[in-house]
Amino acid sequence: MLNYISTDTIPYFKDCSAVVSSAGYMLVELQIVPQKGSVHITAVIASKDSEKDIGVADCSKAHHALQPKLISLLGVDEDSVYMEVCSPGMERNIKNAAEFAFFVGRDIRVWDKTVNDWVSGKIKSSDETQVTLAKEDGGDFSVAYENIAKAKFIHL
Repeated sequence: MLNYISTDTIPYFKDCSAVVSSAGYMLVELQIVPQKGSVHITAVIASKDSEKDIGVADCSKAHHALQPKLISLLGVDEDSVYMEVCSPGMERNIKNAAEFAFFVGRDIRVWDKTVNDWVSGKIKSSDETQVTLAKEDGGDFSVAYENIAKAKFIHL
């Protein structure tokens, strides 16, 4: 089952999302892990345009925008922060059902437990309970998160 965890419940996500958005991207995932006097931060960003991929220059731009904000929010000094900003990747596994909203327009496949097989389509919309996909033949279908075992991008 794929769980829906609202990004509003993820510490610092809202503040960091605003910074990343002002740099021209969307914040998809934020992990902050304290480790023996330092803080390890991983941020995953995506383009606001589903047709565009994220490159090294994009990650660098987001990193430079995000790092001062996180240092301020966490109350730590720059030397104690290790931060990595990356793209979702070509074959990303969806970890949180809330991510579907970030990837509207992207082709994905989900393992639907009700049919015991992969079903695929372009993300049309999502909410707190299900994702709606557009099929190639023009029809739409929805899959409840409770019926999704796995979900990932389709890399062509």
